[in-house]
Amino acid sequence: MISSPEGDGVAPDAEREASSPSDAERAPPPAAAAEPARSPSVPAASREEPAALSARVESAEPVPDPERLRARFGRPFEAGDVIFREGEPGTEAYLLEEGRVRLIKKVRGAERSLMVLKPGDLFGESALLGGAARSSTAIALSRGVALALDQGTLQNLVERNPAVAMRIIKQLVGRLRDAEDQIEIMMLTDTQSKVVNALLKLAQQSRATGGAASNGASFAISPMELSTRVGLDVDTVKRAVQQLREGQYLRVADERLEIPDIEALRRLFGLLGLKDEIRGEQ
Repeated sequence: MISSPEGDGVAPDAEREASSPSDAERAPPPAAAAEPARSPSVPAASREEPAALSARVESAEPVPDPERLRARFGRPFEAGDVIFREGEPGTEAYLLEEGRVRLIKKVRGAERSLMVLKPGDLFGESALLGGAARSSTAIALSRGVALALDQGTLQNLVERNPAVAMRIIKQLVGRLRDAEDQIEIMMLTDTQSKVVNALLKLAQQSRATGGAASNGASFAISPMELSTRVGLDVDTVKRAVQQLREGQYLRVADERLEIPDIEALRRLFGLLGLKDEIRGEQ
C-alpha cells in the first residue's frame, strides 16, 4: 500500500486504478514506433536530417567558372599592344590567362625590363592602392587574354575562393624573393658573375620544384627573361651564355637551359668572385 506524502491511506480499488497503465500509456508513442534502430557504426554526418544536410551543401562557395570569368572580365590583346603605361592612373589589376607580357620601367630616360609575365601571373596590382599611378608599362609580347579586375572584384574573388587567395600569396612571395635576388645580382660588378649567379638561383628553384636531374637542373627561360633578371641587355647575356656553353657548364635546347653539374657552376662562381677581388686590389 502506497502512502501519500501526508501518510493517509488510499483505497485498494483506487490504488489498482492508479497503478495500472491505461491503453494509451501501453501503446508506444508514434515517433518511437516509427523510428528505425540506429547502428552505432553509422557516422554522424550520414544521420543528418536531409534539410540540414542540404543547407550545409548549398552554403559551400561555388568554384568560379573560368569561361564565365573570361566572358565578363576578359581583355584580349595582340603582340605589341600596350596594356597600360607608366604614370597613368590605374583602377584595375590584371590576371594573365594566355600569352606573355613584358613589364618595363623608365630609368633616367632608358627603358629597363622588370619581368616577363606568363599565364597565371598577376600584374598591375599596385594600382589598387587608393588611386596609385602605374609604376611600369605593360607591353604584350604575344597574343593573349588577361582578366581585368577592379578592387571590389578582386577582393570578392579572394574572399570566396581560398585557392585563388593562396595562389596570389605564393606569387607575391615569389616576386619578393625575385626582387631580393635581383638586388644581390645588381651588387655584382662582373657580367659573367651576374649571369652565373642568376643561373644558380634558377637551378635551385628548379630542384625545389622537382625539375632536376641527379646533379643538375633543367628549366625554361628565354634570353629576354634572363636579361631582365640580371639587368643586362640581351646581346650581352647571349655572349655570357655562349661562353658557359663552350666551357660545358650548360646546354641549350630551344628556350630551355640544362645545367649538368650545379656544383661545377658554383665553383666557377667562386673563382669569378676571387678574380674580381684580385682585380679590385690592383
